[in-house]
Amino acid sequence: MVPVVTGVSPNQGAPEGNTAVTITGSGFTGATLVRFGPTPTNFVLVSDTQITARTPAGTGTVTVTVTAPTGTSTQNVLFTYTTVAAPVLTTLSPPSGPTSGGNVVTLNGINLAGVTSVNFGANSATVLSNTASQVVVIAPAGLPSSVTVTVTTVGGTSNSLVYTYVAAAVPVISGLSPGSGPVSGGNLVTVSGSNLSGAISVKFGNNPATVLSNTATQIVVSAPAGPPSATTVTVSTAGGTSNPLPYVYVAAPTINELSAHLGPDTGGNTVAVFGSNLTLAGAVSFGGNPATVLHVVSDSQLTVTAPAGAGTVVVTVTTPGGTSTAATGNPYYTYLAAPVLTGLIPSHGPDFGGDAIVLGGSNLTYTDAVTFGGVPASFSAISDAQVVATSPGGAAGTVNVVAHTPAGNSNALPYVYDPS
Repeated sequence: MVPVVTGVSPNQGAPEGNTAVTITGSGFTGATLVRFGPTPTNFVLVSDTQITARTPAGTGTVTVTVTAPTGTSTQNVLFTYTTVAAPVLTTLSPPSGPTSGGNVVTLNGINLAGVTSVNFGANSATVLSNTASQVVVIAPAGLPSSVTVTVTTVGGTSNSLVYTYVAAAVPVISGLSPGSGPVSGGNLVTVSGSNLSGAISVKFGNNPATVLSNTATQIVVSAPAGPPSATTVTVSTAGGTSNPLPYVYVAAPTINELSAHLGPDTGGNTVAVFGSNLTLAGAVSFGGNPATVLHVVSDSQLTVTAPAGAGTVVVTVTTPGGTSTAATGNPYYTYLAAPVLTGLIPSHGPDFGGDAIVLGGSNLTYTDAVTFGGVPASFSAISDAQVVATSPGGAAGTVNVVAHTPAGNSNALPYVYDPS
């Protein structure tokens, strides 16, 4: 097969020659000669489709040909000898970086178009973009030392600028916020410290967290799931692994029972909350309204002051482990309006008692006590508007009748004991 030349890169170079070029095509196996115009040059056969060479000295535009035992290529692939100004570097930004490389470095200067290579010492950088005044590269890895950076184009190799490889400092973490969270994970945790840039991993025990943001002094992560126990958080960067800080996985709280399921709609009464995993309780809510005077009695009991409210609501406890649900136990609490008495029938009776007295009014369904002048009477709540009580004995005269519910005492109505 006669050699076929399809391209030469770069396709221009200095008249004095010695420009490194790559010739592409096919049928190069066994090639014996490479010419730029009539002038042969040294070459290296890379494969049947590629040859590398150094241009000989020359002028004008010439045809590049490859000769093998099967013949000489005939394609009109051209190389132009031209005087190209040598590249000049003026600045590097940044002038230093990690030994692991991988950071973006911007080189500014003049005559930078058509870059063929950018070297950091003996190591080649990856070119991301290139204009006549700027080259953007990804720095290669290097040892902790200073190296020279140069740019090579068809016009030659630039002056050198100094770039320093800095060994990354070991990360140090000083705080976690919060320091505990639910076993299900997914909560945001802020890790504070120093030398935290370029975090490779943040681990809770052996479980990696999802890194959401990262600066030199702070990392925000989404915590992974974990069993209810204490573990340690560490940060790893190119500089190593940090000191550990403790983090506690907290089981979600549950509510099994309340000491009272009824109370006044004005709030202010004390309610005991019974359940599990309550030690770290930070808030108790009655249907979305926060309770006050939260006191942790034990891991299974809290006492709180109920807020004002209306209707029947779910009581919830919130800890770093999450918020309880109504899935277990009886966390329901019903707000009651204060009882109101509007009439007594009859409104008087014998001083030895025993009469049936009908108390009329409202909000009487949950009546739990009726008193005649402070003396308890037996009673039965018939409806929300009616209670029937049996008058106890008393001294002749007028006493106050009061009904009581979990919402408090009613107003008082007078009852007259007739002398026997």
